[in-house]
Amino acid sequence: MRTDLAASYGEERLPRYTSYPTAPHFSPAVGPDTYAEWLAGLPAGASASLYLHVPFCREMCWYCGCHTQIVRRDGLIAAYQRTLRSEIAQVSETIGRRIKVEHIHFGGGTPTIMAPEAFAELMAAMRHSFFVLPSAEIAVEIDPRTLTSEMVEAMRLSGVNRASLGVQSFDPVVQRAINRVQSHEQTASVVDRLHRAGINGINFDLIYGLPHQTVASCLDTVRRSLELGPDRFSVFGYAHVPDFKKHQRMINEAVLPDGLARHDQACAIANALKEAGYVQIGLDHFARPDDAMAVAFEERTLRRNFQGYTTDKGEVLLGFGASAIGHLPQGYVQNQVQIGAYAQSIAAGRLATAKGYGLTDDDRLRADIIERIMCEFSADLGDICARHGAEPEAMLQSAARLKPLISDGIVRLDGDRLAVASDSRFLVRSVAAAFDAHLDPAKQLHSRAV
Repeated sequence: MRTDLAASYGEERLPRYTSYPTAPHFSPAVGPDTYAEWLAGLPAGASASLYLHVPFCREMCWYCGCHTQIVRRDGLIAAYQRTLRSEIAQVSETIGRRIKVEHIHFGGGTPTIMAPEAFAELMAAMRHSFFVLPSAEIAVEIDPRTLTSEMVEAMRLSGVNRASLGVQSFDPVVQRAINRVQSHEQTASVVDRLHRAGINGINFDLIYGLPHQTVASCLDTVRRSLELGPDRFSVFGYAHVPDFKKHQRMINEAVLPDGLARHDQACAIANALKEAGYVQIGLDHFARPDDAMAVAFEERTLRRNFQGYTTDKGEVLLGFGASAIGHLPQGYVQNQVQIGAYAQSIAAGRLATAKGYGLTDDDRLRADIIERIMCEFSADLGDICARHGAEPEAMLQSAARLKPLISDGIVRLDGDRLAVASDSRFLVRSVAAAFDAHLDPAKQLHSRAV
C-alpha cells in the first residue's frame, strides 16, 4: 500500500458510487406521476428486489450517517409499519401484476425495533403483493443490543436467511466516544441465537476512522469478530459530516484519525481478514471463499446498488419507507425524507416520491463503467462502449481526471482496458470518479476517499 498516494488523494471527498448519478443530483422534476409511469412500464419478465427503510432507533449513535430518529413510543413504529404496508400495496397495484422478487433487505435505523408480530405482518404483505421466490435472500440489519428472542423467532418464521450485525468497534474507549456501548458477549449471544434459528448468513459491519481508534484497536476488533465466525464483513470509513448530520457534533474532531492513520487502519483490517482466509471484494467487503458474494466476484457478476456490493442481478430495486431510494431501468426515485410527509402522501393514496433522476444514454454508459471499476478494479472500455454504441476513445478523452491517476501509477491502461494497480485499490473511488460527468469537487457532499 502506498502511503504517498493516500496522502495525495485520501482527503478528497468522493461518492461511494452505490448509484450513478449519485443522490445529490436527484431532482423534484421526477415525482409521483413519473414514478407511476415507470412502474407501469416495467418489462413483463422483470424481477425486483425490495428495500424497506425503518428510520427509528432507541438511541443515536453519534457516527451515524443514516436517515433515522430516536423514538420511545411504540405506537409511532406501529403506525409507520401500517404505512409501509399501504405503500407496498400501492406500488404493486401501480405495476399491475405480481412480479417476482429475488432479494429483500430491511435497513435502518433499526428494523428489528418493530414488534415481532408487526414484522411478520409486513413480510406477509410483501408475499401477498409480490411473488417472493423460495430461493430469495431476505436480509435484516440488526442492532445486537436490542434484539429479542421473540424477534429472532419472527424472523425465522418469516424466512429471513441473512442478518447484518452492527459491530463497528469492540474498543470500549471508541464505543463511549461514539455513544454505542456494545459488548463482545452481547454480539456473541445474538450470533448464537441466529444460528440456532437457522439464520446462518451473518454479516458484520466494522468502521475505521472513529475517534480514538488506532491500528491496534482495529486489529483487536477483527480478532474478536473472527471468533464469532461471520461469513461476510463490510468495512467502512467513518464519514464525518457534522454540517449535514448535527449529532456528529458530539464527536470530538481532535481525536479523529487523520488521512494517513485512516489509511493504515483500513490496510490493517484488510490484511488481517485476508490472512484469516476471507476474499476482499471490491472496495470494502470481505467474504469466505465459498460465499455467494465471493463466487460472484470471481465470476465477474458482482453488482453494486444502494446496499453496497450484491449478488442481485436484477435491474429493478423498489424502495419503501421514508427516504428510501429505488432504481428502475428508467432512472432513480427517492421517497419523502421526513416521516410525516411520507406518511401523508401514502395516506392520501399518492406515491411518496419526492425526487429522482431520469437516466440518459450517457448516464447508462458511465454507470456501467463505474460499476465495473468499483466491482472488479478494472473495466474493458471497448466492450462496454460497444454495448452502448459509443467509442472508447471519446470516453477516455472526456475523463480528464484519469491522466494524473495514470501518471502516478494508480491506473494502467492497456489499449481500451483499464485496471487499477493492485497496490492502489484503496483509491478505486478516485478512479471511478474520473468517469463521473456530474461530479463537482468544490461541493463537499461525500466522505473522504480513504
